[in-house]
Amino acid sequence: MKRTLLNFKTLTATFLTIGLMTACSSNDTDINTEPETEEEIETEESRWITVAGAKMGDEAGDGNGGTFIYSITSDEAKDPSVSISPFEFGFTVPSNRTARLQSSEDGSTMFNISYGGDTGGTYNKYIVEGGQNFTPSGTEVSIEPYVGTAPRWIKLYDGDQTGAAVYVSTENEFDENEKYTRTNATIGVVTLDLENSLINEFQEHSVALSPEEEALGYYISRIDMPVLNEAGDKLYIGARLSKLDPATTESDSDYEILGSKTIVLDYPSLLNPSVITSTVGYGNTNGYRSINAFLYNGSVYQANQSDPQGSHILKIDADNHYDDSYVFNLDDALGIEGAYILAWKPAATGKAVIAYRHDASQEGVAGAQGFFALADLNTKTATKIDAIPYDADFYLFQYQGFVVDGTDIYITQAPVGQNGNIYVVDTTTGEVTKGAELVNAEGSHFIGTF
Repeated sequence: MKRTLLNFKTLTATFLTIGLMTACSSNDTDINTEPETEEEIETEESRWITVAGAKMGDEAGDGNGGTFIYSITSDEAKDPSVSISPFEFGFTVPSNRTARLQSSEDGSTMFNISYGGDTGGTYNKYIVEGGQNFTPSGTEVSIEPYVGTAPRWIKLYDGDQTGAAVYVSTENEFDENEKYTRTNATIGVVTLDLENSLINEFQEHSVALSPEEEALGYYISRIDMPVLNEAGDKLYIGARLSKLDPATTESDSDYEILGSKTIVLDYPSLLNPSVITSTVGYGNTNGYRSINAFLYNGSVYQANQSDPQGSHILKIDADNHYDDSYVFNLDDALGIEGAYILAWKPAATGKAVIAYRHDASQEGVAGAQGFFALADLNTKTATKIDAIPYDADFYLFQYQGFVVDGTDIYITQAPVGQNGNIYVVDTTTGEVTKGAELVNAEGSHFIGTF
């Protein structure tokens, strides 16, 4: 007996269950009527789980047709008899392309900054009320004057108080003889008061690499995923390096990958930029759509990508430098080659779920995609989660969100254009629960839970 959820206001999980059971028959059940009461009664047992999906634009998997969200309780998310259709019945998040979503730590609030188009850079906040019901809260504010219409932003883990958005622009520099000298990278960073919809601080800086690296044509070409240290006095920003040929200033695609780098700023002033470099991991630290660095046990743990030796989890200690004695290589941990961490998130215990691909991943409709692993930051070990099915058309590159609820981590799994399910990983035992069915739409895909 499959229960299809279409529309409801906030109720406790108990009321939802009773209402659904009394309406059930041997056929699927739709909930179309409004409840008589909208009173919100909080329980300790269940929280909101918001599922997000990116609709197809012109091509399957591009996610450019808009972003849709739909919320259910955590009890329902674990229930395989529940079925939800975010693309048909969900709330449309304002965004020209795939929205960059964040949620409060308890799941009661969603935050969004529109990406691209006329409304790009506009911040909105919504109270989660179940189903497609997301009530606007507070006022809109635009960060477009600071970081453009397609900002890369993240909610800092400071009690849902602050968001940080970043950008980088580059310009080649030449001497008096028109000989290339370096590429200047100017970064912009803005912090946003999420509660009061106010700009806190904005700073721009020219961020340099070493003279030797710059003379060879290396420069910072993309930044993303800011995260606070435990002391709350430093902001770390992930960086991607690119390289050009100094003789021609043409892009160079065949070059030595340098040690992973992170930009460090004073916080909250956003002053005094510096760059730290890992001697353990090589490649980029900016991630893509999902948060790439997390605070755990006094240190920041950061994934890298495009590492010739396979993705690492890197560690930045309280001294604001990489701990090069900490070596956690996903290739070694999983016995694979070419691991690439697409998204990840740890629970408070240091157990983490990692979405990844590797050299043996099959090519699907949206490229070579991947798998999930359960990792332990303390033991530097990882095991593939076999209970979550693999499909070559399962698209993880745009994956954005994992919900951590105690020791449980909620994820979505559905190939592009096909139905799938929510899965809940108990990070303590490794047990995996197959939960609610996710009804997909043509060419579309799910981008996580919030």
